Amino acid sequence: MEPILAIVVGILYASAIYMMLRRSIVKLVIGLMLLSNAANLLIFAAAGVQRGAPPLIPIGAMQPEGLVADPLPQALILTAIVIAFGVLAFAVVLIHRAYEVVNADDLDKMKDTDT
Repeated sequence: MEPILAIVVGILYASAIYMMLRRSIVKLVIGLMLLSNAANLLIFAAAGVQRGAPPLIPIGAMQPEGLVADPLPQALILTAIVIAFGVLAFAVVLIHRAYEVVNADDLDKMKDTDT
């Protein structure tokens, strides 16, 4: 399963970089979304894909019994999702305001308004 996830992460990173290098600001936001999803999937793949019980220790035991799931990658991914959502919301608002001022979607046309 990990080799398939590695290929998917590579494809997501490549498509995110391609989209972020385009001239359209909407494609820039789509690339930003793909980049955050690729980072989340990379953390998930690096942690290893295995099924396990919740990491709970029974009463009177010193360690969990059997295979348990690692909670750290899950917490990291949840934090990354929240941060990515905040960055994406800020980018969408910023892009909406820039489009209202410039009336253009092309990044080169937005440079012309610097004067």
